[in-house]
Amino acid sequence: MRPYERFLKYVMFDTTSDESSKTVPSTPGQKVLGQALVDEIRGFGIEDVYMDDKGYVYGSVPSNIEKEVPVIGFIAHVDTVEDHPSPKSAPRIIEKYDGSVIRLDAGIELDPATDVNLQKAVGCDLVVTDGTTLLGGDDKAGVAEIVTALEYMAQHPEFRHGKIAFSFTPDEEIGESQTNFDVQAFGARFAYTVDGADFGDIEYENFNAASVAVEIKGVATHPGEAKDVMKNASIIAMEFAGLLPPWERPEHTADFEGFYHLLHIEGDCQQCRMRYMIREHDADKFAARKETIKAAADLLNARYGAGTVTAQIEDSYHNMSEMIRPHMHLIDFAKAAIEECGAVPRVPAIRGGTDGSDLSFKGVPCPNMGTGSWNHHSVMEMANIDHMDKCAEAIVRIIGKYAEFEG
Repeated sequence: MRPYERFLKYVMFDTTSDESSKTVPSTPGQKVLGQALVDEIRGFGIEDVYMDDKGYVYGSVPSNIEKEVPVIGFIAHVDTVEDHPSPKSAPRIIEKYDGSVIRLDAGIELDPATDVNLQKAVGCDLVVTDGTTLLGGDDKAGVAEIVTALEYMAQHPEFRHGKIAFSFTPDEEIGESQTNFDVQAFGARFAYTVDGADFGDIEYENFNAASVAVEIKGVATHPGEAKDVMKNASIIAMEFAGLLPPWERPEHTADFEGFYHLLHIEGDCQQCRMRYMIREHDADKFAARKETIKAAADLLNARYGAGTVTAQIEDSYHNMSEMIRPHMHLIDFAKAAIEECGAVPRVPAIRGGTDGSDLSFKGVPCPNMGTGSWNHHSVMEMANIDHMDKCAEAIVRIIGKYAEFEG
């Protein structure tokens, strides 16, 4: 079965994760898909596959070579974001895309003039939404590609490989997929996430990330009696935002440039709360951004009184490049596999995070491979069927290369 055929089945499972949920996984549909994957993989004759009580699927394919090589793992997540609903009917397939504007049912247009990936998809078969739902390429495309590679190994016992581990995780989109991930159960020495981005992308530099919770305490009085008494918390919040460089917001940055991002603000004269995210690739610049937040709070406390502004900073994840650079065979093998599939490998920076970041710092260096899908988290999401085929092939080729590993 080709990856897109699996993909069309997987996207019909409602696996939206829920940040407000107190359960693990955060929604029951993730376990439903997880069990379906276990059943499907067992159907290949792969016996070592199971789902734990938290919805994590773990499994392995035993080595069929005498040589001892590292266990290589592959990971994808089953959940999707809650920004838009999951598909209610089968997504649309566009055969041999001709380079024209694609008009979705909801009246939304996908225009190659503004979408580089669409320009590169001319002549390929595509999967698109109806314009009202997610597609689910992030990351059900990755799930489908890994499962297809597993099926290939099961059907081709002559294919030489070491032990291969795999896992499908819940709740990645709400930042919880690594919270309950069992590294020992996974059992890999090195791994790849197969998650998002266009086929040919190999990513091992991601943001350092922190969250910031800002609380501002004001003093509310009758406005007619406010002189020298009132401290308007909402106005102070505006001052706090103004102390951060406006050109260092997400909408003004790209590539390796970091940012401060105001996620949420609510309040009144008496009290105001703000939530920021900080992102930066460079460790020293990341530390400097946190100091800028502290300095803004200190300045406002000096102006309005101690305790007016508190800013709690909590690190979220770190740039995995420092963990991967000693093991560049991960990148070299992926590049070679992509080239053998007829594509040009690219090594862009991730302007976000990945399961691979946390896993790398847990001792399993883990870069990311693109799946052949893009425009994630939106109703304009698409998947390139031809590139999904190549991604599954690249996974198999990487596995084959590690069967000859001499590191």
